[in-house]
Amino acid sequence: MPVVRDLRVLLRLRNFRRLLYVRLLSQGADGVYQVALAAYVVFSPEKQTSATAVASAMAVLLLPYSLVGPFAGVLLDRWRRRQVFVYGNLLRALLATATAFLVLGHVPGRLFYASALCVTAVNRFVLAGLSASLPRVVDVDRLVLANSLSPTAGTLAATAGGGLAFVVRLATAGSDAAVVLLGAFLYLCAALASLSMAPALLGPDRCPARPHLGAALAGTARDLLAAVRHLAASPRREAAWALAAMTWMRFCYGALLVLMLMLCRYALSGSAEEGLRLLGLTLALSGAGFFAAAVLTPWVVGRLGPGRWIVACSTLAAVLVPALGLTFTTGPLLAATFFLGLITQGAKIATDTIVQAGVDDGFRGRIFSVYDVLFNIAFVGAAGVAALILPPDGRSTALVALVAVIYAAVATGLYRFERQRDRDSEGRCFT
Repeated sequence: MPVVRDLRVLLRLRNFRRLLYVRLLSQGADGVYQVALAAYVVFSPEKQTSATAVASAMAVLLLPYSLVGPFAGVLLDRWRRRQVFVYGNLLRALLATATAFLVLGHVPGRLFYASALCVTAVNRFVLAGLSASLPRVVDVDRLVLANSLSPTAGTLAATAGGGLAFVVRLATAGSDAAVVLLGAFLYLCAALASLSMAPALLGPDRCPARPHLGAALAGTARDLLAAVRHLAASPRREAAWALAAMTWMRFCYGALLVLMLMLCRYALSGSAEEGLRLLGLTLALSGAGFFAAAVLTPWVVGRLGPGRWIVACSTLAAVLVPALGLTFTTGPLLAATFFLGLITQGAKIATDTIVQAGVDDGFRGRIFSVYDVLFNIAFVGAAGVAALILPPDGRSTALVALVAVIYAAVATGLYRFERQRDRDSEGRCFT
């Protein structure tokens, strides 16, 4: 198969492999840590969790990154990205260890959330840096393929990390602290793996006229406005449209995630432990969908183009979400989980490719940080909307219908843009 042959070629690139190792270890640790948080916040037997509580937890953990994100972008365009991976993962290992001791000490919830907030705050730098670094280790011709393999492999690593967390939790009689310590160990391994790359390998290139850090932070707003103008310029309008489409798709994914959490906790299970096991199966099927997207997307993008692949993904979601979700039964919902994994990851691969190919290297860190901020705002906004709509057991026809309408609107808007872009291209060819 051509995809398999291309993957073998890509994996023979030494620096790509090294960057991939860092991603796998880092996101594997994220998966472990996220399962520990979910088990502690949502599936503790002594807690009666509501959709409002889930939304509040997401807001506490994600909304502050709307402030951190822009600064992350400015720093990523000035700091050595390899150093961000080394020190960022070391810091997360220390913070995760502290979180484990807080869990053991049964401290008040606000202290636990503050510690978790610090761990995931550093994640903004690491994930944005991984995306911005990818064009430094592969050539342009293989960028689509690299975007299929690398982020998807990271997502699969997070899924595997989540599965490993379930195993450790079972082996330690439900100890959330042991699971958090496992995440700390994997963060440490990610930091050590980063040392295999040269400090200057991942960029950004040094500029003699670059201002000092204080001046750079003071000019954050100006830098971000420049990045937005760069993104909005005519040759890069497709990147702006792709980001907007992916943001709304992220909103849909967040709303459905809260719905599925509540269904697993109450409507589809008889106990917290049974609900947690069902959530584990859901994550595994979602991971299988991510893997399918990694295999399918390069082939489809080669024929349709990345923009039209996003249109196809959002159209498929608009049809499948009500067809499978409105049953509120385990089998169809698990099938929907697989297809949503494929759809969401397929659209993300295409979006990453459009943005990476359409913007200059000096702006990539800032634009991917803006991308990350949009993701967080959409995700928290979706959780808030879900909290307003969902009943206690999670069964909500209105929320499923709203998500389907948004997917359809995304498909329609992006399809019209692609048609207009094609007409403009044809007009330039005839003049």
